[in-house]
Amino acid sequence: MSTTAKTFPVWAFFLLATNGILMLAVILLIWRQQGLTAVSSNAPPPVPANQNPPPTPELGPRHQLTYQQWVDILNQEAQVAAQQRPSKLSVLVGDSLSLWFPVELLPQDRNWLNQAISGETSNGLLKRLNLFDQTKPETIFVMIGINDLIRGVDDQVILDNQRQIIIYLRKSHPKTKIFIQSILPHGGAAATWEGKEKLLAIPNSRIEKLNQQLRSIAVKEGVEYLDLYSLFADQKGNMRTELTTDGLHLSPAGYLVWRTALQIYQQGGGTGD
Repeated sequence: MSTTAKTFPVWAFFLLATNGILMLAVILLIWRQQGLTAVSSNAPPPVPANQNPPPTPELGPRHQLTYQQWVDILNQEAQVAAQQRPSKLSVLVGDSLSLWFPVELLPQDRNWLNQAISGETSNGLLKRLNLFDQTKPETIFVMIGINDLIRGVDDQVILDNQRQIIIYLRKSHPKTKIFIQSILPHGGAAATWEGKEKLLAIPNSRIEKLNQQLRSIAVKEGVEYLDLYSLFADQKGNMRTELTTDGLHLSPAGYLVWRTALQIYQQGGGTGD
């Protein structure tokens, strides 16, 4: 047996196998996308406010709110969740990518508390994690960092903030399974987002390297790392065109891919605080 085979880490074998399963599921989902008209009849009903097709980012229901108004609303929603203690609670935290996750496309076997804000940065998220301290989630999914990159924040600052986010969540939710999700690639030259020049200033190779460091932090701090980057990137490392609306935000097909990853990775999740 070669030395390389002997020293190849066990977690790497697991990651390759898991991503292989995810990619198969993604292919099936995209193939079946045209036939997707509604969630399963035996699944919990979606929130009434989201009966219409997923809105575009420009038409998001909270698009006109100030940051503080956003924080106040999320605080109220977290308080309701803390009082009602819904079973199988999962929390989404992050920026607009999480905010606009269509309720009808989220895994329907659980309750979801969305604590995302459009344009959020890692520093902003770190400062408001206390909003849902009193909730009892089984799982927490964190995705943050692309807005830091767009604003020119240094990689080390982003990683330090991510580490502090993990430390805080582990302390506040010791029995919750915490997932740190990779930063997604952008669409590169094919992007149509109004800030395209800012995206082009961020090589996707830089995002990939940042994710590698983020994985190391997650492993060291004892939380789960969910590699979405490899599921969304094409052969050139750019966001796959069918998964995005503008090279930054996600299309329904993109959210289907993300949903599949959530379903697979949260199986056997935490038991709550």
